[in-house]
Formats: sequence, C-alpha cells, structure tokens
Amino acid sequence: MLALGPEWEAAIRAEGEKAYPNECCGVLLGKLEDTAEGLEGGKRRVENIIPIENSREEAERYHRFEIQPEDLMRAELAARKAGRDVLGFYHSHPDHPAKPSDFDREHALPFYSYVIAGVNKGRAGELTSWELAPDRANFLEEEIWR
Repeated sequence: MLALGPEWEAAIRAEGEKAYPNECCGVLLGKLEDTAEGLEGGKRRVENIIPIENSREEAERYHRFEIQPEDLMRAELAARKAGRDVLGFYHSHPDHPAKPSDFDREHALPFYSYVIAGVNKGRAGELTSWELAPDRANFLEEEIWR
C-alpha cells in the first residue's frame, strides 16, 4: 500500500500537466512503515517527491521517460540526508491510461512503487500505483491510501 497525501498527489498531477505533451518523471521519498508481516507487507508513506528532468531524446519524451544514474544518485543522497528512503518513482502517460506499458515493466524493479498519472489533453486525470511482481512478469496494482 502507498500512502500518498493530497499535496504529493497534486504535485505529481501538476508535474504531468507541466510536462505535457511529454512524460514527466520523478522520485518518491518517504518511510517504510513496518507491519506484523514486516516491511514486505508494510505501507510506503510518501513524504516528498523530487521531480527529475526527463532525459529521453526530445522525439521520444511524449511516450517514454528516462532518469539518468546521476539524477537517481542525487535523489538517493537527498533521501539519506533527510532520513528517508527512495520508495519508488512517478511518471505521466500523456493521452494514455494510467497503466504500465511493456516498456515500463521492462525497466522496472521489484519492491518499488510506480505511480502513473494519466494526462489527457493537458489535464491530469487518473492516478494509479503499481508494483512489479517478484518474477517481473507483470505489474500488480497497488492500493493508494489518501
């Protein structure tokens, strides 16, 4: 489960609208909350986001995003300095549903949350979150606790 407060949901939607017609992307920072099942069954609580500039070639930005390793490293260092964890990533799907593509699956890692904001004609709509199955065969929709 992903706990995503209204301020972070609004910020992700705004990033998607700002980047339209291209994809936006960024990193989710926060805390893993332990449960009786341990961290595996725990809730991820988003406490900040770090927008990252989409580094894909201009012609591909409308349907793909890429985060450079140095940008991810900066986000991980910011998380560590703030006593937080990298919980996952967000991006937008311009004029497409907020569901992961095969490209998203091929570039994802298990454990992380992947938030997708659908942006239709410049306006953010549906917002979903996904986790990659341990066998990497597909994504499982993750409940968003608001």
